[in-house]
Amino acid sequence: MPPFGPALLILLYFSSFATSCTEQERSSLLQFITGLSYDGGLSSSWENTVDCCRWEGITCSSDMAVTDVLLASRRLQGQISASLGNLTGLRRLNLSHNFLSGSLPLELMSSGSIVVLDVSFNQLNGDLQELHSSVLVQSLQVLNISSNMFTGQFPSTTWEVTKSLVVLNISNNSFTGQIPTEICFSAPSFAVLELSYNQFSGSIPPELGNCSMLTSLKAGHNNISGTLPDELFNISSLEHLSLHDNQLEGSLSGINRLTDLVTLDLGGNCLRGKIPDTIGKLKRLEVLRLNHNSLSGELPSTLSNCTNLITIDLRSNNFNGELTKVNFSNLPGLKYLDLFVNNFNGSIPESIYSCTNLAALRLASNMFQGQLSERIGNLKSLSFLSLFNNSLTNITSTLQVLSSCRNLTALLIGKNFLHEDMPEDDSICGFENLRLPVINDCSLSGKMPLWVSKLMNLELLALHDNQLTGPIPGWISTLKFLFQLDISNNSFSGEIPIEITKMPMLIKDIISPNAFDLLVYVNEAHQYRMLRSFRKALELGVNNFTGVIPKEIGQLKALLLLNLTSNKLTGPIPQSISRLTNLEELDLSGNHLTGPIPRELGDLHFLSQFNVSNNDLEGPVPINGQLSTFPSSSFGGNPKLCGPVLARQCGSAEEKLSMEKTDKNVEKIIFVVAFSTFLGVGVLYDQIVLSRYFG
Repeated sequence: MPPFGPALLILLYFSSFATSCTEQERSSLLQFITGLSYDGGLSSSWENTVDCCRWEGITCSSDMAVTDVLLASRRLQGQISASLGNLTGLRRLNLSHNFLSGSLPLELMSSGSIVVLDVSFNQLNGDLQELHSSVLVQSLQVLNISSNMFTGQFPSTTWEVTKSLVVLNISNNSFTGQIPTEICFSAPSFAVLELSYNQFSGSIPPELGNCSMLTSLKAGHNNISGTLPDELFNISSLEHLSLHDNQLEGSLSGINRLTDLVTLDLGGNCLRGKIPDTIGKLKRLEVLRLNHNSLSGELPSTLSNCTNLITIDLRSNNFNGELTKVNFSNLPGLKYLDLFVNNFNGSIPESIYSCTNLAALRLASNMFQGQLSERIGNLKSLSFLSLFNNSLTNITSTLQVLSSCRNLTALLIGKNFLHEDMPEDDSICGFENLRLPVINDCSLSGKMPLWVSKLMNLELLALHDNQLTGPIPGWISTLKFLFQLDISNNSFSGEIPIEITKMPMLIKDIISPNAFDLLVYVNEAHQYRMLRSFRKALELGVNNFTGVIPKEIGQLKALLLLNLTSNKLTGPIPQSISRLTNLEELDLSGNHLTGPIPRELGDLHFLSQFNVSNNDLEGPVPINGQLSTFPSSSFGGNPKLCGPVLARQCGSAEEKLSMEKTDKNVEKIIFVVAFSTFLGVGVLYDQIVLSRYFG
């Protein structure tokens, strides 16, 4: 060995310690893992090497100090160990999107090194502990504890000692009290405050105006009341203001001073008055949400000056007048325009059809009139269109011009075109992507339109409350994605076709993953974003259907709602309905059905609504299973039915004979089972005995 050999070995030995984390850091990380009830396989991964700088989710600096613990979305369960606070070089700790519970260790909040602390989307709970006023947290810039289960008031000392805080997100918890403002004085660089989805109350404190660097203030879905303080409009740096779903009052005067606003969301409050003409000064505005207030008046023409607008949501207000004052041609980036439930009148302005990026347009429940312009075909990106409940005319022309909107998936045009004829032939073409056409409450005459048979992506068809006649065509089963058919309150006739029992989506329990660009309102209580939220249903009630209910109806095992009320159906209730094990609603009332109520219907364990009233049913009302939970009104109007639920004794000879037949059938079954068992045991005994001689 050369003379410098021993020295080289010593140098290599000590350099091996310089290229790995310290024992104290390794021990702190292992304590954290040990404290978890489920570590997502991290412990087995970390056992592969002694050097914790090489562990999954761990990053070290050039001098081998642990700087990052990034373990988001690892399905971790258990509590967060305070040992992580011993990592003196730790700058970023991200444990978000796991299933961690318990409290947030004070050692992490008071760490002298952590810059970013993110434990959002977990199950942490309890009150946050107060930091001692003698502790000075100089490093912490980003604190995200959103989407947990924290309660109580946010500790005031935390605001006072976090001098470098820039971003604070405590949204989606259960914090109470007033909006705290101390941070505006203690952290001069503070920029983002997110308090949404908590239980904060009181008014918006004027002291927030001292947060001169604030760019984002979000406190939606709380219990905040009062007016918007004038001091709020002094924060010239504000880009995102979201105070939706509170109890704010007053007007929008002063909003023009926030010239850097990109997002303005004040929906779901009690604001009154007009949108001021000065709204046009918000040149950077992209999102304007003032929905569900009590705002009124005409829309100012200066709204056209907000040329960067992408979303305009003014639904559920008292706006009126014509829309023609707003030049939508100046809004080339507009994607979402929602004016649902207002008092706009006149014609739909032609300038809207210049917004070629428009994906969703809802003008429903206003007073628009006239015919739809063929220029709507320019909206090649349009996916969602709702013109429901206006005074539009010429349904044939409307469907013809809309067929040019090749991306249209949801079309809601009901409560228009009163007493017109439904176009029946195949002159209507296009609509390759249409999944939800709603043409209800129009008093349309005609038959089931043939052009519907070409809608190969159709998932829900609503033609209810019209005056349509004729049979249900056999091609209904070729619509392989159709899972809800509502043709109730019409004059359809003929027998229920066997093809309706072959609808693929009602046979298989498959759920559509598709979503709409805007909420679909069925009524105030039912609003849907996704098609999967609609129930698989056959709504055939209040028509003139005759014949029997096909026994093949039992094949539709995915069906949740079957409504055949107020038709002219005859024959018995098919026992096969008991195979619809997912059924939640069954209405067979108002027909001429005969025979007994099948006892097997009591096995429909999810049945919450049941009605067979006003038929010619007879015999005892079954009181087994789910049938025992329904009131007498579900069975009324059947003079031959009896039983405790109707307070009518089953006393006639015929009813007794029916019950005796049932008892005899039970006795026969018991006899057959007993005899078969006896015979089987005898044969088995003979085989055992004979096996001794011939085995």
